[in-house]
Amino acid sequence: MPQFYLSLLLAGLCAFAHSHHVPDHHEDHDYHLHPPAEDHSDLPSSKIASANAKFDFKLFHQLISEGANTNVFFSPLSISNALALLSLGANSTTQSQLLSGLGFNLTEISEQEIHEVFHHLFQLLNHSDADIQLSPGNALFTDNQVKPLKKFLDDAQHFYETEVCPTNFKNSTEAESQINSYIEKKTHGKLVDVVKVLGTETRMILVNYIFMKAYWKNPFDYLSTREDDFFVDEQTTVKVPMMNKDSIFETYYDQDLSCRVVKLPYKGNASALFILPDQGKLKQVEDALGQDVLSKWLKSLKPRVIRLSLPRFSISGSYVLKGILRRMGITDVFTDQADLSGITGKPELKVSKAIHNAYLNVRENGTEDAATIVPELVPPKLVSGSVSPKVIFNRPFLDIFLVKGKILFMAKFNNPAKA
Repeated sequence: MPQFYLSLLLAGLCAFAHSHHVPDHHEDHDYHLHPPAEDHSDLPSSKIASANAKFDFKLFHQLISEGANTNVFFSPLSISNALALLSLGANSTTQSQLLSGLGFNLTEISEQEIHEVFHHLFQLLNHSDADIQLSPGNALFTDNQVKPLKKFLDDAQHFYETEVCPTNFKNSTEAESQINSYIEKKTHGKLVDVVKVLGTETRMILVNYIFMKAYWKNPFDYLSTREDDFFVDEQTTVKVPMMNKDSIFETYYDQDLSCRVVKLPYKGNASALFILPDQGKLKQVEDALGQDVLSKWLKSLKPRVIRLSLPRFSISGSYVLKGILRRMGITDVFTDQADLSGITGKPELKVSKAIHNAYLNVRENGTEDAATIVPELVPPKLVSGSVSPKVIFNRPFLDIFLVKGKILFMAKFNNPAKA
């Protein structure tokens, strides 16, 4: 039996407030992945949300351990979505490793429930309106030498809205061009040439992508952006364009972890948490970061007038996930012991590559004119007689981007010169 290779390509793009978008209509929506407080905590959606969060932070810790002094940016949702989709075609130990690696306990939740809640999550996120443009998706590029089962294709389309794209992998140049063009189109031209060299035995590629464009609820003023110092470490200082704003922000200082948390809301039920550790406390915050800490921060945020300085930046990440996923217990799918017979009915596939690419662009606002004319009024009761405290993100910091109650992107911004 010939052994063919399946590759996972995971693309995340987060383009916040950088291009003009004029919608045809406006709808107000308010989505929440997590159930309301009165719901029962044993609901499948609650269990999946909890498992997802564990996977998100476990993956975060694995990625930052790869390089202590490097930038990190990735979409845990893109990765977990692709692995869950792949598990549709897995059996025996391969399937159990994929699902347990994602944080699921199959004695508490069934495989069917997992896919149903992922489907529900996909529907919540696959939504664009005047406030937010959000487009997740999946595609399966398959050669005519490998015939996917109808059940797998039906389930992949139903639960994960997977598009099937016939591909001639015998002509590797043509296949690379087809797949790269698809990813470039779906990410609006921001992720290009993701596929470099296809293996000679590659017969199937699974692509997961997420594109997001959102606008600050209260934009920065372009005219207030100034070049300033960013202190990478005690020996390294670089210049960055620093956005500045005096305003009301939800903020919290964590005495236990010695860090400042500032929440910046976007339109459309999206927000970004910027976490600034005190000098010398970055690793302490990184090591402690988890679902409990995040929940504590979100509950402790209070509105306060501050003078915020935040770099204007772009950041990207490109990762070969094979070794990382193996360390997280997902091993067999990369070996000859892989059982992906649920895809083709035969044990002829294994994953040769799992590659994740992500890109983030943070700017003042969608259009310069809007940024310079938006007035902001601060309620007098929130303004004391003293000067507003400064919060300056001029040293390494962390970001968590939340959309509709779900962690969409995570970042460690270490050095803007290498972003």
